[in-house]
Amino acid sequence: MIDQILTVNKPSGWTSHDVVAFYRKKLSAVHGGQRVKVGHAGTLDPFATGVLLLLIGDATKSFQELLKLEKEYELVVELGWATDTGDLEGKVTKKLSKKEIKKILPITDYRLLITKTLKSFLGEYTQTVPMYSAVKIKGKKLYQYARKGKKVDQPKRKVKIKEIELLKGECWPRFKIRVVCSSGTYMRQLAVDIGQKLALPAVAVQLCRTRVGNYKLSEAEEVVKLN
Repeated sequence: MIDQILTVNKPSGWTSHDVVAFYRKKLSAVHGGQRVKVGHAGTLDPFATGVLLLLIGDATKSFQELLKLEKEYELVVELGWATDTGDLEGKVTKKLSKKEIKKILPITDYRLLITKTLKSFLGEYTQTVPMYSAVKIKGKKLYQYARKGKKVDQPKRKVKIKEIELLKGECWPRFKIRVVCSSGTYMRQLAVDIGQKLALPAVAVQLCRTRVGNYKLSEAEEVVKLN
């Protein structure tokens, strides 16, 4: 049995568990139907793409160590609307017109404003854990409360933004950023928090994890090519 850490590019629309199940079935077939241990080191949201570390065989013992590695993301944020999940998967809870956005932010140099706002996140900051997450409160995951419409106090935790910069390629009120951060930082919540600093609702509309520690997207296998 091969024990290894495999870097794959998770497709959008797949859960991290979907990828694990795909590889478990594939590897089991290769090994004559024998069950193969497969896990992952760090969940990616279904809408996201990018680096997912699969732990095969005894590599699953490295889970805790790998989970702590820093992450790098490319995130596209759109201002002017909000969902209950902070991404495209959720129910729209607020929607502003471009005219309303302009009234709140009556400026022309948006890149300068966004760059200044992003810099304010450098270092440690206290981030609220999203309701649609797997963090547990009283033995239940937050998303279980959210799906039933029950309100609970969302935990807060310190996260660290090591690098953050504005990239090119999107049209206002969308913008694309690169983020290097500590493990456990929610990009969906970062998008919402950036919007709050600008007095606007915001949503994470695209997310790609480009690196986990030294494991890079450029070295990742494409899941769809393995069928």
